[in-house]
Amino acid sequence: MQRVRLGARGPVVPRLLFGTLTMGPLQRNLPVEQGAALICHAAAHGVDFVDTAEYYHTYPYIRAAMRTYPKLMVCTKSYAYDVDGARRSVELAQEGIGRAYIDVFLLHEQESGHTLRGHRQAFEYYLRLREEGVIGAVGISTHHVAAVRAATRWPGMDVVFPIVNRRGLGIVDGTREEMERAVLSAHEAGLGVMAMKVLGGGHLIGAREEALDYALRLPGVDALALGMQSQAEIDYNIACVEGRQPDADCVRITAGAPRRLLVEDWCEGCGRCVQRCGQKALSLRDGRAVVEDARCVRCGYCAAVCPQFCLKVV
Repeated sequence: MQRVRLGARGPVVPRLLFGTLTMGPLQRNLPVEQGAALICHAAAHGVDFVDTAEYYHTYPYIRAAMRTYPKLMVCTKSYAYDVDGARRSVELAQEGIGRAYIDVFLLHEQESGHTLRGHRQAFEYYLRLREEGVIGAVGISTHHVAAVRAATRWPGMDVVFPIVNRRGLGIVDGTREEMERAVLSAHEAGLGVMAMKVLGGGHLIGAREEALDYALRLPGVDALALGMQSQAEIDYNIACVEGRQPDADCVRITAGAPRRLLVEDWCEGCGRCVQRCGQKALSLRDGRAVVEDARCVRCGYCAAVCPQFCLKVV
């Protein structure tokens, strides 16, 4: 597995990063040992960087995997905006993974320079921990072109983690071409760029090799994160990233139907999911939540606020 440095100041990472969202309680909810075994399988093949977030509740998988691979690289994210919240998030991450050092710590779901300013206290706290050697690199994750542009000019920024895919799916405030230009500008400014939603939340699964090739060849992208729920998916993605033809069995096993967001019949129409969805893919109709499939990126974030647990990515 090829390894690259994330920008001018970030760590050296594999080009393929392991996204843990899909194995966790917001989506598949795999048993901890099963998810940890997948992380270990990937690490054994050079994919030793895992992406998580406080919101994902996947720290237990990483902690279990670290019993076998204690030097796993970890990127996590938090919505904290002030010092107290940032301190709690760092402590929760440290306790969750069972290690004091965190390779990359990001402000989660930033939208623009305005939201960055609103999270300034938290960001500056992470910067202090970077100087103390507790955090390796700091940055943002985002679905917005404006946030990538703002991060490019933000003092102390190391890494950006934006939505990148060949159809521009999930980009809230712009086009694919605008995100491409923002990514390249960030890269030229010395920031590391990790790409998320390369398969568009499952929309591009029918042309996945082309989708992966687009992200791997895009100027400015250092590495890409993919959620992986089976050994076959891991092996398939590793082969594609390494430029090899995937094993025929892996191709067959992983060639499933695209995932979708399911709203169960017992939805009470409380509207919390509608308020939570940054993609504006959910609305209320006849007293229950309805999904606009073309907007949905299958993140599962809505499930975390549903009091009846009637939203699932399947």
